[in-house]
Amino acid sequence: MTSSLKRVPVPKNGVDYRGKVVLAPMVRSGELPSRLLALKYGADLVWGPETIDKSMIGTTKRINPVTSTIDYSRVSSNGGRNPSVPLKENNIYRLHPTREHGRLIFQIGTSSPSTAVEAARLVAPHVAGIDVNAGCPKSFSTSGGMGAALLQTPDHLASILSALVMEVGDVFKIGISVKIRLLETPEETEALVRKLCATGITGLTVHCRTTPMRPRERAIRDQLRMIAGICRAEGVACVMNGDVKNRNEALQLMQEFGVDGAMIATAAEANPSSFRSNEAGGLLPWREVVQEYMKIALDVDNKWGNTKFTLGQLIPGKAEVYRNVMGCKCYTQICEALELHALLDQAKDVDRRLDLSQSYDQAAVSNAKTMNKTAQAAGGRTSAERTLTSEDRHPLSERGVGISTVMAA
Repeated sequence: MTSSLKRVPVPKNGVDYRGKVVLAPMVRSGELPSRLLALKYGADLVWGPETIDKSMIGTTKRINPVTSTIDYSRVSSNGGRNPSVPLKENNIYRLHPTREHGRLIFQIGTSSPSTAVEAARLVAPHVAGIDVNAGCPKSFSTSGGMGAALLQTPDHLASILSALVMEVGDVFKIGISVKIRLLETPEETEALVRKLCATGITGLTVHCRTTPMRPRERAIRDQLRMIAGICRAEGVACVMNGDVKNRNEALQLMQEFGVDGAMIATAAEANPSSFRSNEAGGLLPWREVVQEYMKIALDVDNKWGNTKFTLGQLIPGKAEVYRNVMGCKCYTQICEALELHALLDQAKDVDRRLDLSQSYDQAAVSNAKTMNKTAQAAGGRTSAERTLTSEDRHPLSERGVGISTVMAA
């Protein structure tokens, strides 16, 4: 007789992480246009950027009629002291209910079971899973007891996961997962993984670095087989993260270390066509990727600051157009700099909706003034006024005669 492996059931509205090559959660690089572009190029699943539970609580959910997205927004408190300044509505999270359907994992930053549940319930009807960030080493996360700080309190982390499984996963029929880092010793990592797998989660992602390690330091994979073995025994899908460069390498690493899936992070940030297999052509030229990104960013009215940041990752710093793009102040200017003429009309519409058209008008006036500086020289006369006709000009033989006479006197 052969015994079948244990497997935590994947809820009917959830998704199995097994056999998947996925986009890692990344602040700024995990916003909607980046996720949609990764899906276009072959990502099986996409993680959104870590979103703090308290920032979601109190948001207003609405269907955006222009972009067909679901937006979670709240009114900013900035400027509230001046009643003459209208309060600005800030978008906290945006997802596409059809283009991301069944493939989006919402990653939450939290340090509390109750606030985690409250925030997760808001987005649970529209995502395939909720993932707890227990690996971010940045101070903005750890200082609030979130991210990698949770690795120091495994019982508390387990309580957060258990609450999410019972009060969100079971209710909305989606999976709950967690993303961790390696601890200082294999024994500590093993104990942590066993504890977390016992909470009812469907997936566990391990970033193959310890908390103090920086991205430039080589990922440590010595513990992967041990972690994958524990997850397999408990029926939990195990996903690896750290220095995975493309789809083909991801599949090779999955087979080598016995893990169920792999995440691509910085490689996808630089070129999301890294999700394309070698058989499909592999990496695409950056110009083609940027053009596709711009189409998507305009389709979803992406935040201007995020679009500019992402272009700074996609366009090589040595490219001639890089400096021009980084100096742009609106979508219209970006399309002009990149010579995306077919997108200009749409860019102007987006600029108006995002209140960026004024920046374009001001830049146009500034450029006109710069171009006309020479023309305003010589007492304000334009170049046309200073141009002499053939009748006004003295023959070369007569030029300077008067001057030489005076100098000789």
